Amino acid sequence: MSYAMVVTAPGGVENFRRVEREVPQPGPGEVTLRQTAIGLNYIDVYFRTGLYPWGVPSDLVTGGEAAGVIEAVGVGVDLPVGLRVAYTVRNGAYASHRVIAADQLVPIPDGISDEIAAAVMLKGLTVHYLIHHSYPVHAGDCVLVHAAAGGVGLLAGQWLKHRGVRAIGTAGTAEKCALALAHGYDAVIDYKTKDFVAETMSLTNGKGVKAVYDSVGAVTVKKSLEVLETFGTLVSFGQSSGPALDFRITDLSRGSLRLTRPTLFHHTMQPGWLPKASSELFDLVLSGKIKVEIGQRYALEDVAAAHTALEARKTTGCTVLIP
Repeated sequence: MSYAMVVTAPGGVENFRRVEREVPQPGPGEVTLRQTAIGLNYIDVYFRTGLYPWGVPSDLVTGGEAAGVIEAVGVGVDLPVGLRVAYTVRNGAYASHRVIAADQLVPIPDGISDEIAAAVMLKGLTVHYLIHHSYPVHAGDCVLVHAAAGGVGLLAGQWLKHRGVRAIGTAGTAEKCALALAHGYDAVIDYKTKDFVAETMSLTNGKGVKAVYDSVGAVTVKKSLEVLETFGTLVSFGQSSGPALDFRITDLSRGSLRLTRPTLFHHTMQPGWLPKASSELFDLVLSGKIKVEIGQRYALEDVAAAHTALEARKTTGCTVLIP
């Protein structure tokens, strides 16, 4: 038998339920995974609450990244049973076992644990597209990253430093600021005690930054525009504080600014992107240029507590769930 943590209806964490089920069997082009570690991401909250559409009437299995071991393969699959693999998809990860299309999987290199692989797939590949595509950084650029002590933020700080970019971060406590500073940031602003607009402009001698990577949304978007230099780019890739409903296109005219709202899964659908991007990510982890900070571990059955901590901004780095 296997089990999954399902959300019975859109809403709060009280809607999580454990459901026992038969171990699923793969169809053509699919594999059955025994999952060993599952990553937690804010997009899971968006799906749980119904902010993002489910696609099913009830009992949604959310969760967008995980690692595991192949236990069975379907017709046409050229992957061996026993291979350690990782993936990132929209949903379905909160389970002890699952069926998944083989072309969504990447092998986990020796030297990278299942927990690290599960923690880094969605978040690390998000950083990849942010700094290579949404606003492609160049050595010498200066950028601002909100939520710098979160899972994406800590990976971004290190990757940007590796690329020769000056990164300024924001975080909500002195402890989180210190953590981000230890992960590649040139400066980190405590947004609860200081005005990040004034501080950013001071740190850049009034020039502003080339790009802002904003996963916070409602409480930051309008102010993020204020710190962009002329022709700067606002990359809005999340909304942990809610959607920015007071934004107008004319707000961009202040400096001929650019706005983009990217999504990871549009990138993973591009032919060849997933194996190339994940290989680059794993190489940086193996070389030590990117260190993956797992700040919290929960049993999968305690996913409600994990969501509660995430929404209360009480987590740092990555959180993994263990079936």
